Amino acid sequence: MPEVAAGELSAGSGDGVPRVRLWEPGFAVDLGLTLLPHRRGRRDPAFRIERDGTVWRASYTPEGPGTLRLRARGHVVEAAAWGPGADWLLEGVPDLLGARDVPEEFEPRHPVVQEAAARHPGLRIGRTGRVFEALVPAVLEQKVLGLEAYRAWSYLLRRFGRPAPGNPALRVPPPPEVWIRIPSWEWHRSGAEPVRARTIIGAARVADRLEEDAAEPRLRSLPGIGVWTAAEIRQRAVGDADAVSVGDYNLPGLVGWSLAGRKVDDAGMLELLAPYAGHRHRVTRLLELGGAAPPRRGPRLPVRDYRGF
Repeated sequence: MPEVAAGELSAGSGDGVPRVRLWEPGFAVDLGLTLLPHRRGRRDPAFRIERDGTVWRASYTPEGPGTLRLRARGHVVEAAAWGPGADWLLEGVPDLLGARDVPEEFEPRHPVVQEAAARHPGLRIGRTGRVFEALVPAVLEQKVLGLEAYRAWSYLLRRFGRPAPGNPALRVPPPPEVWIRIPSWEWHRSGAEPVRARTIIGAARVADRLEEDAAEPRLRSLPGIGVWTAAEIRQRAVGDADAVSVGDYNLPGLVGWSLAGRKVDDAGMLELLAPYAGHRHRVTRLLELGGAAPPRRGPRLPVRDYRGF
């Protein structure tokens, strides 16, 4: 693979020879921690983290399908990309890894938050720039256990995605026009019931407008998109460090137990997060890494399977 100067692109041709970019962030960045929110389960067909920390991500870009591979080389990030979307992915590496994030404006006041921030200085809030691609798995995760949502995401990508350029073991998420054409029985086989399928299909029909305007009011104007889903989309697509996933089953308990030693509801969570305005999502990410969850006092929720309904 040809070496290039930091910030420059190497020449590549076809799916076999990657385009390469070496980028020196100028700040600490942990690839795994920063990119992990984009993985939908351990068997996500579009995302993989290898044992050495190398991250692979497949995406359908405005230029077409592409695959991005990221490796940390000391203070430099080595990015390689394949496919028609290679240049678009490489140009977006700084944003993906949090170049527009401003953690230096964040003041971790609570001791638990201070400790988590000190232990994870490389955590950044990055942005993919792909709104619809963040919307689909967020909708699949509505009001179900993660395992149910991940199963549906994996099935639909393997059924309707395409092999990723440069790494055919991965799958590129389908473009909006393909999601519109997925028949009802395939949604059923994935485990996604009609309500979530209709939400995704409706969003796919206006996907171009979503890419231009991902503001929360625009997202929530779509049928089936509420405050939780809009926050999940904005966290990933536009790098919103303040977007709180209100309505999450576990998050209020984590925030309440970590910051106040008690369980709280959504209103109590927002009250505890109020001093961190502008960085509330960052705080929840840090608490996921170093906070304390309340003790379980009942059985775990069962994993449902809509395919048998």
